Amino acid sequence: MEDENYYKVIIIGSGPAGITAAIYTARADLAPLVFEGSQPGGQLTITTDVDNFPGFPEGILGPKLMEEMKKQAQRFGAQFLFQSVSSVDLSKRPFSVLSDDHTYWAQALIIASGASARMLGLEAEKRLMGHGISACATCDGFFFRDKGVIIVGGGDAALEEAIFLTKFARKVTVIHRRDQLRASKIMQAKVVQNDKINFLWDSVLVDILGKPDQKGVVGVKVRNVKTGKIFKKLIDGVFYAIGHEPNTKLFEGQLELDQKGYIVTHDGTATSIPGVFACGDVQDFRYRQAITAAGSGCMAALDTERFLEAEK
Repeated sequence: MEDENYYKVIIIGSGPAGITAAIYTARADLAPLVFEGSQPGGQLTITTDVDNFPGFPEGILGPKLMEEMKKQAQRFGAQFLFQSVSSVDLSKRPFSVLSDDHTYWAQALIIASGASARMLGLEAEKRLMGHGISACATCDGFFFRDKGVIIVGGGDAALEEAIFLTKFARKVTVIHRRDQLRASKIMQAKVVQNDKINFLWDSVLVDILGKPDQKGVVGVKVRNVKTGKIFKKLIDGVFYAIGHEPNTKLFEGQLELDQKGYIVTHDGTATSIPGVFACGDVQDFRYRQAITAAGSGCMAALDTERFLEAEK
């Protein structure tokens, strides 16, 4: 074991949960090492305006918020590596973490690897995410006041987001590839009663139109799966509600996961293995907000500190 690769705490992930955990563990003199992953800052780095994070009355750009949080963690001594973790061994302590053909060891591990919104794989998603494309209605709905938006999906989550968006949007169109919804009958009844919501049945998105340096999303191309006909529809925003995938493949077979693949936590942020803690969207499938992720990052750091202190 190389001393220079040995840490009291290693944190996997650098979104709001991971960096908050880094701030707290660094302030506890635990000198954490943070693996930033392929997307440093997490999903907020592909978000433009963040208006719901406390302390910023005028709002703040997502990348700027994460940059400031990282500086704060570094100020207290947290180290960051712009690397992804390829494997972990949680069978014994110290835990081992493999990245870029180097092995790192930790007495405690905090997992904050997040979850990724499912997309359709369209090229426009990369260009327009945060510029009219969103996977979080509660985060971004405010920016679409009096505009027309599309929701992609047919389950309860899609209809819940459609109803939420009617608080702001002029018109909400739910696009679904079948001619009936998967959502519960209760949710369907609520949507039918809302005159701001309509449907595009038997349809799929084939392209999203717009430029990030101009208006962002201005329209979509839609294909009817029964007729094959493709048509354009003018629209101001596209919201995805086809689920999220927790970034937990590294931990399959080692940690207890629920049926959806999220890490199961108990007594705060503890996992099924003592010394391993989880926070943020990797264990939270319900709220998925920056502020709740940051809060659970704080919890994970405090749980980690108490765990290591108890061992002394």
